[in-house]
Amino acid sequence: MVLWSKDQDKLSDMSTGTERIEMKKEGAPPAYHHSNGSVHPVILPDNPEEVPQTPGEYELTEVTSLPDHGDQENERPDMVVLDCRANAKGQREEDALLENASQSNESDDTSTDQSPVPPAPLKETSFSIGLQVLFPFLLAGFGTVAAGMVLDIVQHWTVFTEVTEVFILVPALLGLKGNLEMTLASRLSTAANIGQMDTAKDMWKMIMGNLALIQVQATVVGFLASIAAVIFGWIPEGNFNMGHAVLLCASSVATAFIASLLLGLIMIGVIIASRKVGINPDNVATPIAASLGDLITLALLAGISTGLYKELEFNDYANPMVCAFFVALTPIWVLIARRIPSTREVLYSGWEPVIIAMAISSVGGLILDKTVSNPNFAGMAVFTPVINGVGGNLVAVQASRISTYLHMNALPLADPNPTPIKCPTPWSSFLGSGVNSRSARVLFFLVAPGHLVFLYTINSMQGGHTSLTYVFIAFYLAAALLQVLILLYLADWMVNWMWSRGMDPDNFSIPYLTALGDLLGTGFLALCFHILWLIGDRDTDVGD
Repeated sequence: MVLWSKDQDKLSDMSTGTERIEMKKEGAPPAYHHSNGSVHPVILPDNPEEVPQTPGEYELTEVTSLPDHGDQENERPDMVVLDCRANAKGQREEDALLENASQSNESDDTSTDQSPVPPAPLKETSFSIGLQVLFPFLLAGFGTVAAGMVLDIVQHWTVFTEVTEVFILVPALLGLKGNLEMTLASRLSTAANIGQMDTAKDMWKMIMGNLALIQVQATVVGFLASIAAVIFGWIPEGNFNMGHAVLLCASSVATAFIASLLLGLIMIGVIIASRKVGINPDNVATPIAASLGDLITLALLAGISTGLYKELEFNDYANPMVCAFFVALTPIWVLIARRIPSTREVLYSGWEPVIIAMAISSVGGLILDKTVSNPNFAGMAVFTPVINGVGGNLVAVQASRISTYLHMNALPLADPNPTPIKCPTPWSSFLGSGVNSRSARVLFFLVAPGHLVFLYTINSMQGGHTSLTYVFIAFYLAAALLQVLILLYLADWMVNWMWSRGMDPDNFSIPYLTALGDLLGTGFLALCFHILWLIGDRDTDVGD
């Protein structure tokens, strides 16, 4: 709390976390600019003896106008109490108490204009975070296991053996859940937590705008992913096939469009249901986005590409017509997305992370293509969606939580004079006392037990081409732990850095992080299989 007096030339600071506010000129009404607080004028009594002498005796009262002092301006000072929403926990609690006290003493005059106060953040312990994340994490993990089983089967289908560039599409299209659906979940979770979806009108505006937005992004990213697959497949071999190129384009665009629509509807339902039952959407939305995301996307890609590949023999126009149909729908989604202010901004400025993330995932797809095409490493296919999905799910939860924390604590976005952001140390990221460090520890400790459960599930279903020896499990867990450790550390730095640069982390951070998760997971897994082959742990007939 800060007290200002006309007969003083400085502010009296009575609490921490406040901003210093100066007068423009002597005798003029004070000019205030305070982004995180509210200004309460307090009129002092005429009798100086009635002035409280201690800070705790001041009482906040609401006034609709300031009296005209006239000639009494020099007889007694006017004081203004500034109630600042500081970032410190203690100051926030004190502000809440003062606000409740002022509301309890509120007069019958309802003409006072009061701005809505954002809801208080949920109090979470390590146990509550782990309890809320555990079930969606396991559900998402089993979804990636199912996707791995599907990939292990379809890798032997004709379209995958004849048009091997389809493997390059796999990480890029599976990465759409991070580029689009998880970003959508993070954006809607933040909006729900800060009260932007409390009314039915606001909720439907957010839903329609965001659904239209991800359809635009899915169509464009699917088209660009197919171009990347064609380029990555053509450069090493030097052979270009126009029929295969159009097939890749049609398969990629159709898969991205349909998968994004289905997953977007699921995400909206999950977030609305989470708020109704009192669960933090940040803890459940992003894992559930991945629980069905990989399975739906991979099944659609395999089915659509197989059907279109068969049409190549009889109909040369089927694939171009499919591409033209979905591209022709794009202007409609653009018009809908432009009507909503929040999605209009992302529509114009949110392409960089999505496109770069697609390119990063495509590099991971190139690694997958060159590794799985070798019969000695065919067993890698079933584990790729699992290790990539688990890493992406956990880092998406952490990034979404940090972003919500920054929004709810009313920290300034794009400070005019930003202070240099120090790169966090691993100690501060994982062993700090803050809620974000606590959640990072919880998420990291879920990696090893979760992967053991998923490996046991794959083994029980006789999936894959690799037996689960102790050596393989040790190398696999080392790769998974290293992947998540790097991702959680990067999330701590990237989200805060983007926030300090005026970029909303909900729109920018998750695509980069999940794409890096795909690249790191595929790269580490391929390295593990090469090392296991060199040391003699070889078995490619398991599961045949």
